[in-house]
Amino acid sequence: MAKEIVQKEENKQDTITKIKEILDNLRPYLNMDGGDVEFIDYKDKIVYVKLTGACQACLFSDDTIKNGLYETLKMDIPEIEGVINVTI
Repeated sequence: MAKEIVQKEENKQDTITKIKEILDNLRPYLNMDGGDVEFIDYKDKIVYVKLTGACQACLFSDDTIKNGLYETLKMDIPEIEGVINVTI
């Protein structure tokens, strides 16, 4: 049982590493519009991010989350079920 827990944690860390790499690749596109994205957490197949800069108050931030971040992450990491923008 302990071995399963360790394996699960290693898999989670691998997924987090992939998520961060993908966000780093998307960052220049957000930067062009004066925004950015910060990785917050990955839990229960949901990625938590925080849009910052111009993206934070943009009327299109939901589109950025759904059509930009989520769709790109889902292509490389199919187990992801959603992306949530943390606004605190």
